[in-house]
Amino acid sequence: MSDHSITRRQFLKLGGAALLSAAFSTYYKKTNALAQNTQTFRLGRTTQSLRYYETPTVSSHELGYYLTDETVKIYETALGDPKPEKNPLWLRTEDGWIRGLYVQPVEEKLNEPVFDVPKDGFLAEVSVPWTQAWINEKSKLKRAYRLYFASTYWVYEVSTDAYGDVWYRIIDDLLGGSYYVLAEHLRPIEASEISPISPEVTDKKIVVNLANQKVAAFENGRMVFAAPASTGTFEGSTPVGEYRIERKQPSRHMAADEGNGFDLPGVPWVCFISWTGVSLHGTYWHHDYGTPRSHGCINLTPKAAKWLFRWTTPIVPFGEDYVEDKEAGTKVIVE
Repeated sequence: MSDHSITRRQFLKLGGAALLSAAFSTYYKKTNALAQNTQTFRLGRTTQSLRYYETPTVSSHELGYYLTDETVKIYETALGDPKPEKNPLWLRTEDGWIRGLYVQPVEEKLNEPVFDVPKDGFLAEVSVPWTQAWINEKSKLKRAYRLYFASTYWVYEVSTDAYGDVWYRIIDDLLGGSYYVLAEHLRPIEASEISPISPEVTDKKIVVNLANQKVAAFENGRMVFAAPASTGTFEGSTPVGEYRIERKQPSRHMAADEGNGFDLPGVPWVCFISWTGVSLHGTYWHHDYGTPRSHGCINLTPKAAKWLFRWTTPIVPFGEDYVEDKEAGTKVIVE
């Protein structure tokens, strides 16, 4: 069976169908319960194992810890003791206080599956704290990546298993091959939400301030947008200079294995400013904006990255996954 193509009949015959339903049964119960209560509190996903304390400081009494990828209810935000890191953001959960830089703000929204998938696929965004992707190897289903809230992927096929669960087939744009993800966990991106912003304005520029860890957008010399960012950890990793946005992708699997490597599928709203891969993009693996943290890229919240993706040139037509224009792209000044 090809890993790039699977019919509905083949999918129903997969021996791992029961495994899929069993693996997600506990997760369904948990996430569905959360979905019914998000009106009274916010939700966060722990991006690493995280201790919680009696007050917003690590010097207070330690009450326990959360494991990576736990979904927690957030009742209060406060500026507490920033040590040992620089970020002073703390969050109060039902168990205690945790460091905000290690908690991704998330939502829990389930979606109606789309059965009429266009020939060229459609772009979708994860709308739950995380969902498990599965890979088909020799007619057996194995766990692949966890896909996190606000990451984006191209959907190319839909199938229904013997238990009535609907699955999307997505493509890995870096490694090749296919993954299968529960359709209700992916929200299709509508054309209206990525339509160009101020396309009639020709005088646009972005300024990335490394000292202040901020990104600002200007139209005709007037600032129209600003957001905190996280740039390169080491001096020179985010290169200073004047650039242009030369390539854009609404979804990109980013990975590097040299030194302090990383492997990040579905990075959303990517605007490349250098052939070396430096880009502005959305981030789901931390919430430490305002502090250098990246390998050289300009990390932004997914919401901020999406705004800049829409506002800048070149424009990516709806339904397309890539555009390149090294001459007419929006100017980016890193200083």
